Amino acid sequence: METRDKDAAVADVEQASSRILEIIDVKGKATEPGATTSPCSDDYHQEDPYQALHLWSLYKAPFAELEKGMNRLRTGLPKDGWTITKDGRDGTVANNPQIIAESKDHRVKADIRLRKEITSQSPDLLTVTVRSRCYHAPATPVEPEEQPPGMWHP
Repeated sequence: METRDKDAAVADVEQASSRILEIIDVKGKATEPGATTSPCSDDYHQEDPYQALHLWSLYKAPFAELEKGMNRLRTGLPKDGWTITKDGRDGTVANNPQIIAESKDHRVKADIRLRKEITSQSPDLLTVTVRSRCYHAPATPVEPEEQPPGMWHP
């Protein structure tokens, strides 16, 4: 497993998310905040290995526009160097359209789903999950304890 600085992994994921939003090209509202890191294992007490993760949604746009944005991803992602590994249905009860794609350098994957409004509590939206591969964080050097001048050091 590759060792990589967390800030660099987060920057890659945020850059990929921004590019996906550009390709979708729908006037709507995107959720905040940005990417974070999380453990790669189910043990959330462990910080290493980690992955960068950005979960966001695009909403407050008509379903037809979100659908057009999903279609733009089908052509725009491959033109941008992504490989679409799945283009079908997500297998949920709602059976939402889903695209899963991997970046050309295999550092980032995206899972995009188009969800139709069922109730006022679940509006039309595109959900986007962008995640990095798993990395080890670089070792941080241990600083020797500060000691007053003139103290004996073994």
